[in-house]
Amino acid sequence: MSKVVIIGAGGVGGVVAHKCAQLADVFHDIVLASRTVSKCDAIAAQLDRPIRTASVDADDVPAMVEFLKAEKPDLLINVALPYQDLHLMDACLEAGVHYMDTANYEPPDDARFEYHWQWAYQDKFKEAGLMALLGCGFDPGVTGIFTAHARKHHFDRIDYLDIIDCNAGDHGQPFATNFNPEINIREVSAKGRYWENGAWQETDPLSVRHVFDFPEGIGEMPMYLMYHEELESLTKHLPEIKRARFWMTFSDNYLKHLEVLENVGMTRIDPVEFNGQEIVPLQFLKALLPDPSSLGPLTKGKTCIGCLIRGEKDGKPRQYYIYNISDHEACYAEVQSQAISYTTGVPAMIGAKMMLEGHWMQPGVWNVEQLDPDPFMADLNKYGLPWVETTPESVSLD
Repeated sequence: MSKVVIIGAGGVGGVVAHKCAQLADVFHDIVLASRTVSKCDAIAAQLDRPIRTASVDADDVPAMVEFLKAEKPDLLINVALPYQDLHLMDACLEAGVHYMDTANYEPPDDARFEYHWQWAYQDKFKEAGLMALLGCGFDPGVTGIFTAHARKHHFDRIDYLDIIDCNAGDHGQPFATNFNPEINIREVSAKGRYWENGAWQETDPLSVRHVFDFPEGIGEMPMYLMYHEELESLTKHLPEIKRARFWMTFSDNYLKHLEVLENVGMTRIDPVEFNGQEIVPLQFLKALLPDPSSLGPLTKGKTCIGCLIRGEKDGKPRQYYIYNISDHEACYAEVQSQAISYTTGVPAMIGAKMMLEGHWMQPGVWNVEQLDPDPFMADLNKYGLPWVETTPESVSLD
C-alpha cells in the first residue's frame, strides 16, 4: 500500500484520481492538489472512496517542498502544466519523493518542448536514490511502450516508425480543444519535425498531409505530420530507427479556425499591451474557449492511437500495426471524462502502479521505452485501454 500526491485537477487529473481510487490495494492514500482546491473537491465528490484535497502552487518550490515533507508521499504524479515539470522535479529531490509526469518540460516563453532539461536531472535523481519517470501518458507514453513491446517480441530491428493519433470524436462546439487550449495550440502551430537518417528534418506547420484508413469503422481521415516529444526519446534509445514520424488528425473546421486565430494574432505567446496592462493573447484565448473538462458529456465517437512499424524479423521484412480504440461515451460513463483525458490518465495510473509495485522502480531519470513493457502492456488490457496488434501486408505512408 502506498501514498500518492496528484498535482493537477484538469481533465487528466480527474481520470488519474478516478483510476487510482479504483485500486485501493495499490493506492492506499490519495491527495489531489491544485492551485484551485474547488476543482479538486469537485473531482473528489465523484469518487466512490474518500481522498484528500489541497491547495498548492506547483511553481512555488519551497512551498511544494514543505507540502511534500508534511504529506510524505511515496510518489508525486504530475499532471499539471508542462511548464511546471522542473519545479516539481526540484521539489521532489529536496523532499525525497519519487516523480512521474505525462509530458516533457516546455518553457512558458518559448513554444518548444525537449527532454534535455529533464534528462539533465539523471545524476541528481540517481544519487538521491529516487526515480523520475517521464512522459507516461499515451503519446508520449503508451506509444513508446508499444514500440518497446514490438522491438522485444516482433522485431530484430526497427527501421521505420510512424505514430498515428486519430480523434474521430465530435463535441458539437464551433471550436474547442480536447486538452489544455494553450498547450494544444502551441503544439499544433509549431513547425513539424521528423527523424530521418540520423538528423532532424523540419517542415512548415501542418504542411504534410496523408489520408489514412483507420480500423474498426472509423475509416479514412486526413492526418498531418507534427513534432511530438516521444520522437526525441525513441530515436535516442532505439538508435537503429532510420525514420520516425508523428501524425495527428484534424478536421477542416478545426484547421480553419486555427488559421484565422493565427492570422489575427490570437495564438501569440509574447505579451502585448492592452488597456494599460500586458496580456498574452494565447492565454486570453484560453479563457474564452470551452474548458476541455466540460466536453466530456458532449463528445461522441472514438479515438485510435497506435504505431505503424516496419523492420526485420528473422532476416525477413516485417510490417506491424498496434493500436488502441477508445470510445468517448464509454470513457465518460466510467470516469466522467472524454477519451482524450482518459487515454492520458489511465497510463499515468499504470505507470505509477509499475513504480510502486517495483516493476519499474530504479533510481535515475527514465523514459518508458527504456523499461520492461510486458507488465504495463498487461495492465493496459486490464484497466481500460485494450490494444490490438496486426501484421498488415501493405500499409504505406510513403
